[in-house]
Amino acid sequence: MARVNSTGRWLPALVLLLVFAIDRAHKTIMLHVLDWQGGEAIIVTPNFDYVLVWNTGVSYGLLSTIPAIWLSVAMIMVILALAIWWWRADNGLTRWGLSLALGGALGNVFDRLAYGAVADFFSLHAGNYYFYIFNIADVGITFGVIFLIADMVLPRRRIAK
Repeated sequence: MARVNSTGRWLPALVLLLVFAIDRAHKTIMLHVLDWQGGEAIIVTPNFDYVLVWNTGVSYGLLSTIPAIWLSVAMIMVILALAIWWWRADNGLTRWGLSLALGGALGNVFDRLAYGAVADFFSLHAGNYYFYIFNIADVGITFGVIFLIADMVLPRRRIAK
């Protein structure tokens, strides 16, 4: 494994913290300043609503019957594994992807530990077909996964010896 210059970690680490902080700030404003409890909705466009839905599961409500503490423990284990991968990564695209995903994962695990569920706000739909209701943490996770997929499929530059 190639040795990574530690300064190559600072900016991705800052992005990780920024994703977490923006997610926390948004949720804090909505839950504790505006006092949204769940079910509130603002129709923004014909295909986008701003709502508060508590997700007790993971993506699309999967695993919602598992107690929040066990989902939290599983998420913390995944976060630790991703953090180790992040630390060992010798590729900038990998580290950026992991930074975005980790920032989002930390935001969602914070919700699960604090509230027993994850607060989701952004609802995309076409007519009565609702896609995904998500939050800022989920955006970080999604872009992180896109970066990781790009890292897998894009050709690597070879260093001439």
